[in-house]
Amino acid sequence: MTAQYDVAAIGNAIVDVIAPAEEGFLHAEGLVKGSMQLIDEARGVELYGRMAKGLETSGGSAGNTIAGIASLGGRAAYLGKVAPDGLGDTFAKDMRAIGVHFDTAPLQGGPATARCLINVTPDGQRTMCTYLGASTELTPEDVPAEIVEQSAIVYLEGYLFDPSDARRAFAKAAGLAHASSRLIGITLSDSFVVERHRGELLGFIEGQADIVFANEDEVKALFQTDDFDTAAAKLGAITKIAAITRGEQGSLILAGTDSHRIAADPVDKVVDTTGAGDQYAAGFLYGLSQGLGFDICGRLGSMAAAEVITHYGPRPEVNLRDLAISKGLLK
Repeated sequence: MTAQYDVAAIGNAIVDVIAPAEEGFLHAEGLVKGSMQLIDEARGVELYGRMAKGLETSGGSAGNTIAGIASLGGRAAYLGKVAPDGLGDTFAKDMRAIGVHFDTAPLQGGPATARCLINVTPDGQRTMCTYLGASTELTPEDVPAEIVEQSAIVYLEGYLFDPSDARRAFAKAAGLAHASSRLIGITLSDSFVVERHRGELLGFIEGQADIVFANEDEVKALFQTDDFDTAAAKLGAITKIAAITRGEQGSLILAGTDSHRIAADPVDKVVDTTGAGDQYAAGFLYGLSQGLGFDICGRLGSMAAAEVITHYGPRPEVNLRDLAISKGLLK
């Protein structure tokens, strides 16, 4: 069945604040380097006031992925909850400006639009503190059947496994997608998400997911092992397609009995790893939605990830389609 959208994503609608930071700042603030922790609004205001001046941009993991898909020329839709405030308006305008369909009704009478405070150390590692605000108020009613049924792939953000209403929204999306012969993809998002929801995630992967994205730490955490090959094999055994990123070692794609090792694209200097996994997913999902082989899907992912780590911010600064054409990956 022909789809109106190549990919629709459901995620936390968040505005990112990205700033450079020294190791000493992380230590003084009690932040674990490379981690993502949830904070309340008061801590968000306090930390924001102490951070260096930074870049403010619409983000959220799945939102970043959808931005990458749009940059590749994909037809994209996004479902996520914002408040009717300044940051919510900014998020909506940003998404629509890049050609993404976004019309989720704003939350009325609830918390403010979500924001993520990202401190980037000189080695490019990002440490994230997130106030989830309105983004956690997504409900099944915010998942319209017409969007899911008209999307070749529906992509779910693992961070949304925390609120129960959002998890029910995932279940609704999965049911609608499979009833319409669409694919469901999910990213594990973060090792801490895996630790909190291991059982539920495994159940969802085995029962609902067709495509799973994870990095090396996340897949090890999912199966409680320090052996990457063991964890990867276990993930590959319970889903149709597994795409596992390994930083400088590239990525591993498992699909049934097939496996593909994809090299990482080289970069001159890593500036900020924020969004690397999100953009890998963008390249991979776009390729898959176009019926391209797994090798090309993985190479598109590597290309998009390499572009985003060369600058601050989680979204592409160049047209990814033009870049892919220049590399012979798209026509």
